[in-house]
Amino acid sequence: MSQTLAIIKPDAAGSGRTGRIIAQLESAGFTVRAVRMLTMTRAQAEAFYDVHRERPFYGSLVAFMTSGPCIPMALEAPDAVRRLREVIGATDPAEADPGTVRALNAESKERNAIHGSDSDENARREIGFFFPECDRLG
Repeated sequence: MSQTLAIIKPDAAGSGRTGRIIAQLESAGFTVRAVRMLTMTRAQAEAFYDVHRERPFYGSLVAFMTSGPCIPMALEAPDAVRRLREVIGATDPAEADPGTVRALNAESKERNAIHGSDSDENARREIGFFFPECDRLG
């Protein structure tokens, strides 16, 4: 078993899609090991997305992620990072496979309902960012 981080973003959390998304993740074989709801501060969002600081979308991403509550979750499953990326679909919901989280719940490429870690290394860092009290969840 391995772990990854998912974040239900403000667009989905604010429009009543949280339960549906969590149910879809659990149906896909993920176990929720930690979860919380928060509205990120600007400093938190800037730190979390620091890897994108030089990208043109950084400012709008930070603004979006601080616009309302989000729900970070540490998830566990075999090959969790790869599997979650498959289940959530392409960043642009117009390109996401039918039945994926983004195909079903995202509004646009920018308001795409959910974040998923893109590597095991980033998953460990991202889980630690939101759940620093846990050395190893489980």
